[in-house]
Amino acid sequence: MAALLEVKDITKRFSGVTALSAVNLSLEGGRVTALIGENGAGKSTLLKIMSGVYTDYEGQILFKGSEVKFTRPKDAQDLGISIIHQELNLIPHLSVAQNIFLGRELLNALGFLDKSQMIRKTKTLLERLKLDVDPTALVGSLKVGQQQIVEIAKALLVESEVVFMDEPTSAIGESEVEVLFEIIERLKAEGKAIVYISHKLDELFAMADDLVVLRDGKIVGEGPVSQISRAQLINMMAGREVKVVKKTSRSACPETVLEVKNLHLFNPENSARPLLDDISFTLCKGEVLGIYGLMGAGRTELCESLFGLHSKALKGSIRLDGEDCQFKSPIQAIAAGMALVPEDRKRDGIVPGMSVGKNLSLTVLEKVSELGFLSDRLHSKLYDKHTSSLKIKSSGEHQAIKNLSGGNQQKVILGKWIERNPKVLMLDEPTRGIDVNAKSEIYELISKLSAEGISILVISSEIPEILAISDRILVMAEGKLTAEFASGEATENNIMNACIPENLPQ
Repeated sequence: MAALLEVKDITKRFSGVTALSAVNLSLEGGRVTALIGENGAGKSTLLKIMSGVYTDYEGQILFKGSEVKFTRPKDAQDLGISIIHQELNLIPHLSVAQNIFLGRELLNALGFLDKSQMIRKTKTLLERLKLDVDPTALVGSLKVGQQQIVEIAKALLVESEVVFMDEPTSAIGESEVEVLFEIIERLKAEGKAIVYISHKLDELFAMADDLVVLRDGKIVGEGPVSQISRAQLINMMAGREVKVVKKTSRSACPETVLEVKNLHLFNPENSARPLLDDISFTLCKGEVLGIYGLMGAGRTELCESLFGLHSKALKGSIRLDGEDCQFKSPIQAIAAGMALVPEDRKRDGIVPGMSVGKNLSLTVLEKVSELGFLSDRLHSKLYDKHTSSLKIKSSGEHQAIKNLSGGNQQKVILGKWIERNPKVLMLDEPTRGIDVNAKSEIYELISKLSAEGISILVISSEIPEILAISDRILVMAEGKLTAEFASGEATENNIMNACIPENLPQ
């Protein structure tokens, strides 16, 4: 079959750093091509070139055999090329319907916005994706997973011939993933070409037809999925064998650092169903406590509550090192020794327009100051320390953090909190959108920090990850704790059984 879209000898540089080098790729209709590689390998950059986001590059793009040159994303959309971005591109103060139709609004016969028609079409689209939200709800009021579904809906609104999906399942639950896979199968049957980026290898082997592996901006391997093993794929991605070693079970709790009793978080949208309902647990010194639950279980709300973000709606007791701590703000929580790596790194974890070095120093300005002024010398020293220890890939401390890959942004966020040496480090989906090698590095870092006595609370949507790094596991469903397991007794089956709400069939 003739290719729908081809790229020939594509090269792209940022500030002297080569992100892509002479890349060639051919996409056929009716097939899913999985684009794989470590963070910083150039995957998202290639997608942005093919979808008109980046217009300055070397090489050619051919659509149905004819060369095209995009000057803006709308040029690609008009040809039938759409992209679901890894980082959400939604406007929080607009409604779901307004976001979906942004730039392609419907007009009535008089030339005015046809709001009712856009709302109806949005409702139909969300029903297709099985997302139960009001089309008039502000996007900023939705959870990250729900926003990801809205991002998917934006791309599916237009009947595109080529669809790029950049980590589309990174923030959604298993039921939403199943719906997405059904849609992908439907698109394949209609002859569409799909490029799929994901670090979840099980997904790729389940639904991709072809694999293309990028490393350091170059294609290092490609072929049909049926001819490439999981071990071969990981080896191509990393250039070496990568192993994730499960942490050995820890001995008895040496001392309790964090004690939570009867935590209750009021739900302004449904007072009869609190966001957190009678949550009680302890966290020991140097322990890694994993928390698992489906989307909407209350995991993120728990971390935010411990970090002082919902003080007015929160009831219950929080004790840190034996002292009552009812934090009124994150500032108080940070001063007491709490740290939070948030789920949405783009919105809550980084300052996109600032440099890598400045982002690293945000939590410890006193350490990079001399005589009351910020010191370039101390900033450079801090940057060198963490880029070396955390293996952050950047062109230098002055590079804007928004131009780093998602995984390297996450390492910067970790670095700024590690520098404070917190008592309790909360990690909300710390490896979302991160490649298998970077995951392994973060697992090693978590193990190292716990060995140094830092107590760590980890939220993850991936059961294998929870099993690999946790000393103890808590399971949440509908705002409640439903189970607790020691690492040695936890299995995928008993964790999944515990996270299904009691009112659903087991």
